[in-house]
Order: sequence, then C-alpha cells, then structure tokens
Amino acid sequence: MSLFELDCVSRTFVQGAHRRTVLSNVSLQVEAGEVVAVWGMRRSGRSTLLRVAAGVEPVDAGVVRFQGADISSRGIHTLGQGIGYCQRSIQATEGRVVLEELMVGQLARGIPPAPARRCAADALERVAASHCAMRLMPELDAGEAVRVELARALSLSPALIVIDEPVKGVDLLERDEILMLLRSIADEGIAVLMSAGEATALLGADRALSLADGQLRGSVAPQLAEVLPLPRRAAV
Repeated sequence: MSLFELDCVSRTFVQGAHRRTVLSNVSLQVEAGEVVAVWGMRRSGRSTLLRVAAGVEPVDAGVVRFQGADISSRGIHTLGQGIGYCQRSIQATEGRVVLEELMVGQLARGIPPAPARRCAADALERVAASHCAMRLMPELDAGEAVRVELARALSLSPALIVIDEPVKGVDLLERDEILMLLRSIADEGIAVLMSAGEATALLGADRALSLADGQLRGSVAPQLAEVLPLPRRAAV
C-alpha cells in the first residue's frame, strides 16, 4: 500500500458551453521519503492536481487515497491530519505575527499555548526562518513566505507535504536552498509532492513527471524512479 495514490482521477471544468478537462484518468503513487515533482506549462492543470491531492478540490471520477483511506469520499478531512498543503495565497489574520499564525493549527487541536508556541518556533527553526517569527505575513519576501508555509505544515507533523511551485518568484540565489530544504524534509521520511513551472525547479526530485492535455507522463510508480541530483551547495 502506497502512502498516497491517485487512481484513474479525472477533473473537468465547465463554463457555459466550454468544457476543459485538466486531469484525464491520472494515476500516481507517492511513498514516504520521496520528492515527486509535476511539471507543466501554465494552465496545464498542475495546480489542480495538487489541490485534488491535498483533498481541497473534488474529483469527477477516480479515487484519491492517503494511507489507504479514500479521501475523495465525503467526510474524510486530511488537511492538518497527515497532509500539509502549502500555498502562499493564504490570507493572514490582520495584526497576527508569523509565530502566532503557526500556533493556530496547534491551538485548534487543543494544545495549550506554551507548547504550541514551542512547536511553532521549532518548525520555523527547522526551515531556517526563525528571523520571521515576529514579522507580519505581508512583510515576507517570496523565499521567506515559502519557508513559513513549510513551517506551518511541519508544525502539524504531516506524512505528506503538497506544495505548489515552491520556487516561483523566489530570488535566483535562494531557489537551490528551497529545493535542498524540500529534499532534506523528504530525507526525514516526509513525502513531498510539488509542482514546477520550469525545468530548474526539478532538481533534487526523485521523480519528475509532466502534465499536458490532462495526461500525466513519466514514472508514476516509485520503483521506476531516477534521482535528479542537486547542485553541490552548503546544507540548509
């Protein structure tokens, strides 16, 4: 049994008389400790695939499984319960600093404020973003925002992190560091499913697949994977 699986998943959007199929009979398996990247051009459906994988968007056909459970069924909620979904478009609460934003998920689980604060601080330290703790979300640059969203996900102890275009808009000098950070997270046993809009964002992935015309192409099963080497740089 795979940690995560898309089984013959389809997703079509209808607007008036226009129908656009972004996912057509897509299958994919992801195991613990893997970094799997899905590459595609703009409007290829890569972001839709990630939203489906995270359980935040429904499917029209097929099954999405996480740890053996069908999360495409109604009533199954996995965000914060094993799957961490990272997106920089999340709206922060006005006046709440980064550390407080990261505490929200902990407090919602009934964890007291002091342990929740320690957990949030540890997560920020893990992603080298401790300097962001007392800043507001709108004050972060693109690279800092990615690190904070990863810290938010890690604070909830996920088995899978789903992250959409982690290096989009990030300074060129910091892109490799973000990719190395994702690789190091996977090396701790957490699976990473990410999207990419350019080939340079595929470095460090165990598998890189392409999405076009609703079809996912490449090694959809882990036993066929080939590791893409990261450039040699200092550890994050």
